[in-house]
Amino acid sequence: MADGGAEERGGLEAVSRGGLRVLRERWRRGIRECGIAAFADPPPPALPEDAEEVCALQALPIDVKLNIMSFLSPQDLCRLGSTSCYWRAAVQDPLLWRYLLLRDLPFWTSVDWKTLPDVEIFNKAFSEVSDNVLYDYMAVYRKSCPQSRRSLKLNRPRYGSVTSFFQSLVTRAEPRFAMFGPGLEELDDSLVQKMMTCQEILQIAGLPQRQIDGIGSGVNFQFNNNQKFNILTLYSTTSEERRRAREEQAVTVNKMFYQENSIAGNQQAVHYGVITQVKKVCEVVDGFIYVANAEAHKKHDRREELARILAMIDPALGPPNRPLLVLSCVSRIGVKRIPCVYMAHQMQLSLLRQPWMVQDTIAATLSGLLSGIEWLLEEANCKNT
Repeated sequence: MADGGAEERGGLEAVSRGGLRVLRERWRRGIRECGIAAFADPPPPALPEDAEEVCALQALPIDVKLNIMSFLSPQDLCRLGSTSCYWRAAVQDPLLWRYLLLRDLPFWTSVDWKTLPDVEIFNKAFSEVSDNVLYDYMAVYRKSCPQSRRSLKLNRPRYGSVTSFFQSLVTRAEPRFAMFGPGLEELDDSLVQKMMTCQEILQIAGLPQRQIDGIGSGVNFQFNNNQKFNILTLYSTTSEERRRAREEQAVTVNKMFYQENSIAGNQQAVHYGVITQVKKVCEVVDGFIYVANAEAHKKHDRREELARILAMIDPALGPPNRPLLVLSCVSRIGVKRIPCVYMAHQMQLSLLRQPWMVQDTIAATLSGLLSGIEWLLEEANCKNT
């Protein structure tokens, strides 16, 4: 698991490099069995003079066409497809959209439980894809890319603001979230310290009155000068132990959990429980924020991380549908990160039964944090409603 990110990225980069070669061969063959004769080189068209430019583009060599299309955004490809039957068939080719999907997804900054591409896309080599068993990769792309999700959100009915107004008339406590994970302690820049000092991005709204024995009350924040929410930060050890471990470059023992071993088949599966103080937190919060270390040059045990997440979101400790926000965090700009889509698959988040989202975040600038908080508040409010 520690090296899985590098292998996965290397494999996808090879797939993308080989993708255009396969497409080129496919176009040259002219796949007429699929009813798409447009992929073969077209004969010189006999069209009116006003279509001369379109004809000239269609008459270009296949290599040139593919090179041009590889520079276009998916939106521009769709516009190109609206110009003629030839280009409509060309831009709808599943292999083309599979290439675009594998090319672009490492640069997406968020993915959630509804939009995570199937792992089959990663495991199957590009040349193994048969024309008879193609996915609708265009639909997968449209569903998964953050731009499409934002567009769908903007196009939702406007009655949500009215509902929010009536909800504001009802007095209720601000939502509470438990924040934990190795990204709180392993990064060179402290996410929590930045959250406490960067008032222009995230405003502190004071300390709540509600206390949890052994944990405290957490800190209240205010999102977009509007909704207040509370974050209870849970560290694996004391501040002195964390400081000493950083100086000595040693590994600390996580004191939030205790381990319970059980045998599953021929393998030993690790299960965790949470200590009493953490259990009290899990029983009262409305959701969870897991801060993952997404720095590519460091080793990670994602199975261990999933086991600890499962201990925190155990349905025995509270409602099973509480949302989980995973902040895929690096210290600062320029640090090579594991893309959020890979992170979701490495952590096997598809096994979870509640809403979740992975959001790329930078600790030094808080980039991405507000997008994640916005999603978390929306999910928590939907649950409470």
